[in-house]
Amino acid sequence: MLLTGFALGIVLGFVFQRGRFCVTGAFRDVWLSKSTRWLTAFLVAIAVQAVLVQLITSFGWIAPKPDQLAIWAVTSGSFVFGLGIVLAGGCATGTYYRSGEGLIGSWIALGLYAFTSAAMKRGVGKGVTDTLKGATQEATTIHETFHVSPWVPTAALALLVGWLVVRQTQNAQAPIAALPPRKTGIAHVLFEKRWNPNATALAVGVLAAVAYPLSAATGRNAGLGITTPSANVVSFLATGDSSFADWGVWFVLGIIPGSFIAAKGSGEFRLRAPDARTAVRAVWGGIFMGIGASIAGGCTIGNSLVQSALFSWQGWLAFLFTFLGVGAGAKAFVQSHLRADAVAREVAPVPTR
Repeated sequence: MLLTGFALGIVLGFVFQRGRFCVTGAFRDVWLSKSTRWLTAFLVAIAVQAVLVQLITSFGWIAPKPDQLAIWAVTSGSFVFGLGIVLAGGCATGTYYRSGEGLIGSWIALGLYAFTSAAMKRGVGKGVTDTLKGATQEATTIHETFHVSPWVPTAALALLVGWLVVRQTQNAQAPIAALPPRKTGIAHVLFEKRWNPNATALAVGVLAAVAYPLSAATGRNAGLGITTPSANVVSFLATGDSSFADWGVWFVLGIIPGSFIAAKGSGEFRLRAPDARTAVRAVWGGIFMGIGASIAGGCTIGNSLVQSALFSWQGWLAFLFTFLGVGAGAKAFVQSHLRADAVAREVAPVPTR
């Protein structure tokens, strides 16, 4: 049954790569270009997953248990994580699928993300993580706090997202002219045609919901997750303890070959070494990602996608503070470098013959 995690990881890795599904870009676009196209798509994934998870739960097939809110851990950790994913050039899923595309900078960020996560959960940073996460409040989910059915926030989110999609469709610009297709049939759809963000998000939402019963069948009562499984990979390699190699580990190990298959099929795979500045940013990005996600109790998948679909306070606060962290990172690391590059071009001497 553990191999169902690997199989789902391959499928989602393929979807992430072909659909360019990365929360960093979704959040960063809002701050830098005021575009909400990918943010809407991310909300589609949450809403689809929320509806399906509520249905599956009502049938008694799963029994998700959101954590109690550790507000200082979630807010501070998510903000740091938001800074990290800007530096790394991708969120947890983006770093994984870009590693499968051949981006060596993503290899650096991914390795340090996994290593730092393990250190914060079980090594030198464990004391800090446990202290912050131990200060909890008597709050788990939004619907429990307000004493309503979980279907109330689920329906509200579904209606809101539906309205956003309709509004986005009405305001959509004319499609950009594309080159004549080189492939036909299913090969064209899978490897050549540009995927619609909302269609990609729909697939992600469905697969995220499927993860629950598949994971529960192995004794792991959780949905998709990236941070703890990444830390578990490091712990397994360091100790040889097979208890770390759970469904979540097999899932994250499947993402890279899945994205590699997609990248090779679409002609997008190429080994690309980063320049010095990008490499340094990847180092710090991976470290910040590991620290932030460990303290917050999850990344953009475990918190902002999965926990938010359960309407846990942790999920939606993580969503907000990761968004704020990305905004701060975009202002500090992206816009400042763009300004510096522009100044450098202005003052550069004009070549003479």
